[in-house]
Amino acid sequence: MEHPFAEQCQELAKSILWNNLGAINEDGTLSPLDAEASVANEPGHAALAIGEYYRATGETQLEEFDLVDLAARTVTAQVFDEERNENGLAYAGLGLLSFGPAKDRNAVWSRLVDETREALDRQMLMRSEFSDHRQACNIAKAVTRFSFGLTKKDETGKLIERFLEQIKSNSSSGFFDDAGGEGIGGTFDIYGILAFVMIRQSLQLHANLHLRDRKLPSLRTHAEKYVKMMPDLVRQDGLGWAYGENIGAYGQMHCISIILQALRDDWIAPEKKPVYLDVLRRLFQFFFQTYVDQEQGFLVIRDEERSTISRHTSRMANFDAARYLSQWSRLARAIGGNLGDARPAPAKSGGKFTLYQRGRRENGLFSYSDAASGLHFQIPLVGNRGRANSDSLAFPHSPGIFDWPCGRYLPVMVPELNFGGQRVVPCYYGKSCVTGIGRRNSLFFSYEQPDLITVEEKIIPNLGSCKVRWEFNGTKISSEFSFEVKTQTTIDSMRYVLAVGMPHSRHRVGTSLKLGEEGLRPNVLKDDFQGEWQENEIVANDADSRTYWGPLFYLQTIARNHPLVLRPGQIYRFAIEFDPDLTLADA
Repeated sequence: MEHPFAEQCQELAKSILWNNLGAINEDGTLSPLDAEASVANEPGHAALAIGEYYRATGETQLEEFDLVDLAARTVTAQVFDEERNENGLAYAGLGLLSFGPAKDRNAVWSRLVDETREALDRQMLMRSEFSDHRQACNIAKAVTRFSFGLTKKDETGKLIERFLEQIKSNSSSGFFDDAGGEGIGGTFDIYGILAFVMIRQSLQLHANLHLRDRKLPSLRTHAEKYVKMMPDLVRQDGLGWAYGENIGAYGQMHCISIILQALRDDWIAPEKKPVYLDVLRRLFQFFFQTYVDQEQGFLVIRDEERSTISRHTSRMANFDAARYLSQWSRLARAIGGNLGDARPAPAKSGGKFTLYQRGRRENGLFSYSDAASGLHFQIPLVGNRGRANSDSLAFPHSPGIFDWPCGRYLPVMVPELNFGGQRVVPCYYGKSCVTGIGRRNSLFFSYEQPDLITVEEKIIPNLGSCKVRWEFNGTKISSEFSFEVKTQTTIDSMRYVLAVGMPHSRHRVGTSLKLGEEGLRPNVLKDDFQGEWQENEIVANDADSRTYWGPLFYLQTIARNHPLVLRPGQIYRFAIEFDPDLTLADA
């Protein structure tokens, strides 16, 4: 039976693969695209993309390309990579397993020489202790080793329990903290979805179906928390996860995958399925129109207008897209129905705070939408592995309206105070997080920071504290930051930055919102730091000032560049409001 969505996904996967298989060298490594440099886990990602394409189509040949030979080459390259990249090995193992669990009938295994087979066995056995998303890689390797008959002892169940225990110990609400011991912790971002998607895919390939059935209920307890977020998280134009690292195209692909897996596993109630099909439709449309070069048939994550984090190459992203598209095609056929059954939920205005962690330090995500204008954004109050960049700062993330440079630090929409070289921002964690109805029927989101924290996520004890309050009424937004010190101290400077950008000039959804000629229309209400507007910094041609989606044009900065003595008992406030001039991307 024909399935339009499945067919569309499979045709696009075929096109992307065909455009990238030629980059696989004789030794299984991948030639980089343009001026990029290859990374260690690329061969593994290519192997799994080929394996997923085979699972979806049963084809071992794609025009002039021998898929079995190319899979064997990439598996070999990953196994003998000197860096022993756990991510790449996990993907390579699943790619090999995709051609069948029986060694004597696995076409790729038969192409491997004895030296590669022995090395593969050793690599699948060797595991490092991880406390971040790489735990999923250990699970994938255990599934490969047992299912392929390399061992009679199956460690998959034990590793899944360890993964779930880590969640319980780090999140009072059952979400996945990917900090891995870095920074302050509380790194609740899209890597949680990535981990669940990878584990679920691994279990689908496990030779022991009974173990899969035993572990799915406990995995569901946590994974469906992300599924339930999707209707409130996804913007009307289809933008998905919009904060933290590894977003952009991946922010769409991971969200689509977990929804399709949930539909396949019947985790979504029948009466909710039309709503989730609409969310799925919008996510895919945004992915297709924003990241796919429809003339050439490949993925564009980095060009003269947009960028992404350095460890994601264009080559790897293309193979990941081909893998996911093949997976979506297969899942869509298993689910049945089609996107024509989608029924959008009525547009609504409001705000919601999703609590990730409650305790001495609180983490969560505040999302807001205004039905009349279509304005929608996410304010994360999470850690970022101690890395100083803007991706996880606590401001309204809404590409095209409230933008930021990917993978680079700027104090976007939050004041940065410099205490003798220690730069403090009111981000990463909170205490007493509250949402409610404010003045003139507005919504508010507020939190406190009992101790100030640096941009590298280092708590500075006994220096001071901060209180933050955001208010929202339609398209009007205001924020107030109140600082108080415990003893007399001096700040060297203060800085507050607005990053003004636009959707991509070619690859965009026409119904996306962007800023009109009047921009954000900022109005400073209170500034006890006595900063001054600086001359706008034009960054349109700066390669380090691009977003995951499109270009930045200029930066607007309020700064105080000379010392100010702060006295205990006095509150120093910075308050600013916005009424952004909104228009459609194609207007």
